[in-house]
Amino acid sequence: MEEQSLFIEFMGDSPTIRVLDYLLTERDLDFSITDMAKNAGIGRSTLYRIWDNLIKNNIILPTRIIGKAKLYKLNKDNIKIKKLIEIDDALMLEDLKKRAERKVIKVGI
Repeated sequence: MEEQSLFIEFMGDSPTIRVLDYLLTERDLDFSITDMAKNAGIGRSTLYRIWDNLIKNNIILPTRIIGKAKLYKLNKDNIKIKKLIEIDDALMLEDLKKRAERKVIKVGI
């Protein structure tokens, strides 16, 4: 069983959250629909089911076309996405602090 990310643990496990988690992790890159689905751990048909919502809410934006593949990336200018980035970063910082404290305790013993 694969370990869930901090973001998925915090927000709950759903196809939309999985896609957001992946895009937040790789926030500066763009992806095809197939790559997005594969790397988020969901099927393409599931991604197509939530696709209109992602576009309608300006969560993702088209970036470029390579051959027949259209690429998309996270819309970091969207205020809601900015807040999700803050949450994701805060979760990572909190986890790093906990891990550092555990290391200090282990080394100290």
